[in-house]
Amino acid sequence: MRIRTTTAALIAALALGAGCAAPETGPSAARPRTVKPVAGCGTASWTDPADLAPDRAPARCDKGTPAPRRLTERRTLTVATGTLSAEYVAPLRLALARGEFEKEGLDVRLKVLPTPEALPLLAEGELDALWAAPEAAVVNGVHGGFDIRWVAGNFSPDPRSRSGLWVRLKSGESAASVSLEGAKLGTMIGKGSVIMYPMTRTFAGHGARLDSVAFQQLGSSDVLTALTGGGVDSAWLLDPVWRRVDGDSRYAFLGGQPRGEPLGGALYGPNLLQQDPDAGVAFLRAYLRTVNTYFAGDYKADKAFAAELAKLLDVDGKILTSVPSLRMDWEIRKGTTDRLQKAYRDAGVTKGAPLPEDRLVDRSLYAEAVGHRLRK
Repeated sequence: MRIRTTTAALIAALALGAGCAAPETGPSAARPRTVKPVAGCGTASWTDPADLAPDRAPARCDKGTPAPRRLTERRTLTVATGTLSAEYVAPLRLALARGEFEKEGLDVRLKVLPTPEALPLLAEGELDALWAAPEAAVVNGVHGGFDIRWVAGNFSPDPRSRSGLWVRLKSGESAASVSLEGAKLGTMIGKGSVIMYPMTRTFAGHGARLDSVAFQQLGSSDVLTALTGGGVDSAWLLDPVWRRVDGDSRYAFLGGQPRGEPLGGALYGPNLLQQDPDAGVAFLRAYLRTVNTYFAGDYKADKAFAAELAKLLDVDGKILTSVPSLRMDWEIRKGTTDRLQKAYRDAGVTKGAPLPEDRLVDRSLYAEAVGHRLRK
């Protein structure tokens, strides 16, 4: 990978309070594209972004669709991700293993990079896409002039999932009565993460101002120990760690990621937004086809498929199946980036005026992949 001398300057733009003016309109919106109906992708392949119902059925096409439309010239795409073993990366790993990207004429290469390191490379065109989330660093980067958009979602939690905020109950407390005002919170996720949005919502529901909560950032193996050992009052527990306290009356689950609302997925830079949107649509088409074919429902109910996933992700199969399947969902809900930005500003990790949704989100590429024409 070629790293230009301007990378250091671009990294600096991610710092808190980056304030350079960015273009007023997104470049991808400036070039209208022809959208044709797609076989196998009917009315169920698109849902109203304003529908925030937690029981909303995620968009789906038929298995094996949208069908591949091989590019006239082969493209090589480099996609950064923070991990190769997390379950939300499974559709990408399986698309590679089953040749779904190859069917589109794409040679996709996954590269492990944390978001703060990947963002300037994405903005420069050294990376083509980032499989992550619109974290505070992304907002600061766009404020600083980065041409980056969130172009597809990844998942929302199953209703049975209890990944999220857990509290150690005091004598006489219940989940409904517990107060988080002045609580000490253990988390491996910093204030710049998208998880700040559901956390602040849960705080407010339990009588806590954000500035009253003391955050203690811990390693992945230390969060549960701090909660059970009394080092913190509450903790954000991820899959499958929450299983260790689930059903124990000394602890209560207060809330997690909103159901039906993905908080991450694919982020594109100028390469796929401006220079080669055909490749950008092809990448999403392969991703959507993989979801429709293999992840449309409770994919862990198929023991053979769950075992294949565990091997692909290099994780223990028993651990993988100890928690519910994710609800894979490529769509982006209306207002999600507004809610995220409010949480970031409340946490003090971004500054400046809130960015309008179209500066952070572009739904047109996955809409084209399923043959849906966006209304202007």
